[in-house]
Amino acid sequence: MKLHELRPPEGARITRRRIGRGTGSGRGKTSGRGQKGQLARSQGFRLGFEGGQLPLAQRLPKLGGFNNPFKKVYAVINLSKLNRFKDGVTVEVKDFYETGLARPGMDVKLLGAGTLRRKLTITAHAASESARTAIEAKGGTLTVIDGVGSPTPGASGDAEPPTSTLPPDTAKPASRGGSRVRASGSGEGSRAAQEGTNEVRGEASRARRAPSKPTRARSKDVAPAEE
Repeated sequence: MKLHELRPPEGARITRRRIGRGTGSGRGKTSGRGQKGQLARSQGFRLGFEGGQLPLAQRLPKLGGFNNPFKKVYAVINLSKLNRFKDGVTVEVKDFYETGLARPGMDVKLLGAGTLRRKLTITAHAASESARTAIEAKGGTLTVIDGVGSPTPGASGDAEPPTSTLPPDTAKPASRGGSRVRASGSGEGSRAAQEGTNEVRGEASRARRAPSKPTRARSKDVAPAEE
C-alpha cells in the first residue's frame, strides 16, 4: 500500500448534485421542483404545518387542571364479584389478589353495585356505606384496615371523649347578670380611656396653634466681647 493508492471507503464521499446549471444538465430551469405550486416556492412548508388542518401543537390540551399527586387510587370491587367465594368463608385482602379481582399491592375498596348472595367475613382497605349495609344484611362482617374508608364497628365507642382545654373561668357560660356587669364595667373603662386620649390630643393641638415668640437676642443684652 502506497500513499497514492489510498482511497476513501465506499459511500464515504458523495458528489453533490448541482442544480440550475442549464437544461443540458437535466436539473436546469425548474431545478427538479416542477412548475409552480407550493412545493416549487422557496419558502416551502413552515415547521409544524399540516396542510391547513389544526396543527398538533394547537390540538393538544394546555390547561389540564390540577392533578393531585397524593390521590389515593383503589382497586374497586363490586358486591356482585364476591359471589364467587363460598358461603361463610373469610375473605382477606390476599384472596382478592389471588382471584384476580385486584392488582397485587393495591388497596381494595368495596362498592355496593350488584347483589350479594353470600355470608362473608371480609377485610378490605375501604368500603362504601351501601356495601357495608349489604354485607351485614346477609349476616357477614366487614373489617376496614389502615383506618381508611368507613370506620370499623366499635371503633367510635373505644375512643375517649375530647376534654376541654379552656381555663375553669371560661369553660362555664356566665349568667346574664354577670355578663351585663362585666359589659358595663368594660364600657366605663373604655369611655374613661377615650376621654383621657381626647384631652391629650387637645393639649397637643393647642400647643401647635400657639404663636412662637422670637428668640433673637437684643443688642443691649449681649455682653461685650473681651479683648
